[in-house]
Amino acid sequence: MRFLNGIGLYAVAFMATLFSGAVAHAEPVERGIGLQAPVTEVARDIIAFHNLLLWIITAIVLFVLALLIIVMVRFNARANPVPSKTTHNTLIEIAWTVIPVIILVIIAIPSFRLLYKQVVVPEAELTVKAIGYQWYWGYEYPDHGDISIISNMIEDADLQPGQPRLLAADEAMVVPVDTTVRVIVTAADVIHAFAVPPFGVKIDAIPGRLNETWFRAEKTGVYYGQCSELCGTRHAFMPINVLVVTKEEFEEWTQQQQAAVSNDNVKVAEIAGTELR
Repeated sequence: MRFLNGIGLYAVAFMATLFSGAVAHAEPVERGIGLQAPVTEVARDIIAFHNLLLWIITAIVLFVLALLIIVMVRFNARANPVPSKTTHNTLIEIAWTVIPVIILVIIAIPSFRLLYKQVVVPEAELTVKAIGYQWYWGYEYPDHGDISIISNMIEDADLQPGQPRLLAADEAMVVPVDTTVRVIVTAADVIHAFAVPPFGVKIDAIPGRLNETWFRAEKTGVYYGQCSELCGTRHAFMPINVLVVTKEEFEEWTQQQQAAVSNDNVKVAEIAGTELR
């Protein structure tokens, strides 16, 4: 009975996803079905491509299922005791060659267009370096001096109302809205992966190598991602938070961070001078 209930739940989930395209939520929600709401052009294209493939594969599965049923009903030993001796049918052989080619072309055109848009990084207005550690993220802003942030997951006992479990972090990557952001991704120890579904971003963070991706967020807010590469015992506990703010707020934030860095440098210099004396 439990098995049948499980099948029923999967069936409901499949039908909900099928007939609603990709059900989009503004942020991760409990028992949510579908994809997170996109806030970049790339993410919208990914969801549109996903929906296209969903309809194509559904049509193929239903067509093959119909053929199997016809074969089982019309050509079983009882209904068809004398089997046909036909070995070739030119029309059918042409059709089952041409139709798959047409389907692949229909899939290939938006696929290559989307791949190009993801891989080719446009001229960036801001660069952020994301570094994966075991097991947290670090963010550096090479365009803004020595700003460096360490981001750790907020433990369950410290969660505030509205903060999603396993996704909320104590510090976020802060970026301005409507700005092309280039993200340089690397790792300090093992392979991680930088993935933020609302941006349509996912790229490996590999020690000793710099990979890059990009996004241009169109709405302010907090957006969540996670490490998407098995990287150790706490792989599931290194979330990614991206805080998208207005350009004015971003300028204020960078000034505050630079001032904090300057104060820290002054304190270090004072301590070093005291020790030398």
